[in-house]
Amino acid sequence: MGIKITQIVPKEDIDVTNLSGKTIAVDALNTIYQFLSIIRQYDGSPLADNQGRTTSHLSGIFYRSLNQMIAGVRLVYVFDGKPPEFKSIVNNERTKKRTEAHEKWMSAKEDGNFEEAKKHAQASVKITDEIIKESKELLGAMGIPVVQAPSEGEAQAAVMARKGIVFAAASSDFDTLLFGTPRLIRNLNITGKRKIPGTSIYRYVKPEIIHLEKALSTLGLSREQLISLGILVGTDYNPGGIAGLGPKKALAFVKKHKNFDKIFENIGWNFKIQPKEICDFFMNPPTENDLDITQKEANPEKIKKILCDKHNFSDERVASMLKKLDILKEQKKQTTLCKWG
Repeated sequence: MGIKITQIVPKEDIDVTNLSGKTIAVDALNTIYQFLSIIRQYDGSPLADNQGRTTSHLSGIFYRSLNQMIAGVRLVYVFDGKPPEFKSIVNNERTKKRTEAHEKWMSAKEDGNFEEAKKHAQASVKITDEIIKESKELLGAMGIPVVQAPSEGEAQAAVMARKGIVFAAASSDFDTLLFGTPRLIRNLNITGKRKIPGTSIYRYVKPEIIHLEKALSTLGLSREQLISLGILVGTDYNPGGIAGLGPKKALAFVKKHKNFDKIFENIGWNFKIQPKEICDFFMNPPTENDLDITQKEANPEKIKKILCDKHNFSDERVASMLKKLDILKEQKKQTTLCKWG
């Protein structure tokens, strides 16, 4: 998902504690997709309750978000609305690939090839309406505000950051930069030791921050030129981009032709959607302006009802995490007393 420009964009490793006291707009579907993809059993099966209902997303939201909250990070989860019409072709293609991956997963699992099974299982992830509903319910119980975007969640998160409503947008998707977020946080929810797909090599993943102005300055581009570069290498709306143009070649191409019209006059364009339409969407996406991102108090009883009573989470483990919430409340009280003392 998103544009593949990681090798040319400057990034800085950070620790979650560097975000203490800051509000982060989280690209909800991107993050839930990561939870569903990563939090799985040895054969690729997601975590599930005793009725076979998937719980990987609930586990990720509860444990990882709570640890971030304890570190002082204020979270806002931003959910996708209706995608733009021109994304329907891409979404149809993704549905087809997920179906194929699911078939390969079942076949590999039957053969006892669990490494292959897990790989295909991760590619078969589908976010259902029920998963979204459950995620919003748990976030509400945790006191984490939810924003419903009219269109793309990453666009809404980026615009919120651009307007100073939040400090940064959090997503693994570089498209968020094209929507103009001044700061992009990546790997917020997938820190730790991760296996590189298709290899036996592991790497340690840390959160990182990308500053848009620094990226533009380093690359010598304007934001519109960065969007042009993104379109050349491929976005969520024209996956794959232009054949033969990787990030470095695309960067040289944009610098050579500079002007948007000249850039796209000099390539072969084979997508149904026109590049100008994609660029206009990145520059001015539909977003919601009437927002309430007030952090609420968590409701421990509701959390236990959702996780333990309904989905068979460990009472002991959930209770242990909820004790940390009490510490968080105490810290807030002390901060208030210091403020008014």
